[in-house]
Amino acid sequence: MNSVLRMLPARICELIKKLPTDKWDEVEEIRLRINRQVEVASNGIPQFLPYLFTKDDAEHFISKLANHSFYTLDEELKKGYITIEGGHRIGLAGKVILDNGSVKAIRHLASFNIRIAREKIGAAKKYIPYLFEQEWKNTMIIGPPQTGKTTLLRDIARVVSSGVYDKGIPSLKTGIVDERSEIAGCVHGVPQLHFGPRVDVLDACPKAEGMMMMIRSMSPNVLIVDEIGREEDSMAIMEAVNAGITLIMTTHGKNFEEIRKRPLLKPIIDQKVFERFIELSRSEGPGTTVSIKDENGNPVPMKRRAAVVHD
Repeated sequence: MNSVLRMLPARICELIKKLPTDKWDEVEEIRLRINRQVEVASNGIPQFLPYLFTKDDAEHFISKLANHSFYTLDEELKKGYITIEGGHRIGLAGKVILDNGSVKAIRHLASFNIRIAREKIGAAKKYIPYLFEQEWKNTMIIGPPQTGKTTLLRDIARVVSSGVYDKGIPSLKTGIVDERSEIAGCVHGVPQLHFGPRVDVLDACPKAEGMMMMIRSMSPNVLIVDEIGREEDSMAIMEAVNAGITLIMTTHGKNFEEIRKRPLLKPIIDQKVFERFIELSRSEGPGTTVSIKDENGNPVPMKRRAAVVHD
């Protein structure tokens, strides 16, 4: 959170730090809207701070985002969000400027949504017996927004890179294609989070192009990618599979049955490219496991508790 707090006006920082410990530890979003109270969401429950976010506050915040380089900010505005140190993503809203029907930039920024990235070492622990059986299985993590998909993906990448030698899990070359700079939280291309010794990251690179670049240049054993779903992503997935690379990735969706109906994902699922599907929700908080399914969409039998990998 420190990288977020450094960018906020001092009074807002003071109010956030005064939140009860249970809320502070579970902050998911901080929303800033000009002429409205600051909103802080923990476990999906909003709380409004006794502070009105002003236009001057917004200008101060934008200056921090731009790091005093407004050319850099202009490039980021085309995407509608900015990723800062630590992997935190800041969504932007305001007046959209179009160029031949395409978004050129966002001007007169009036709303900011700071999504807090969480690194939870051990989040993948209970899933490892389902995902590794002599080798890693091609895995897709499914869930609506803010269900902990990226947090889980991040920790799986750490385990793949580090290995768990007393459990017979080797350390493997791990390639991360981080289009939105959310998985690794890179600063100047260097991951700021914990990934073990064998991770290579392509930061701010489109997924499909990045997967092909990784295959050609870095020869990964396992590819980690967040939020697939476009036609070019599907083509790159098939290229990676045909190259003998294991894929572990996420996609937005409610469950296996829903994503199987999507025209772009259905052919991959029907070809049984993915051997495991983890369905997440936030019914009991982010990261709630709904089901673990096999390549046919059938629930995988529960593993014995003794088989769970421990760090």
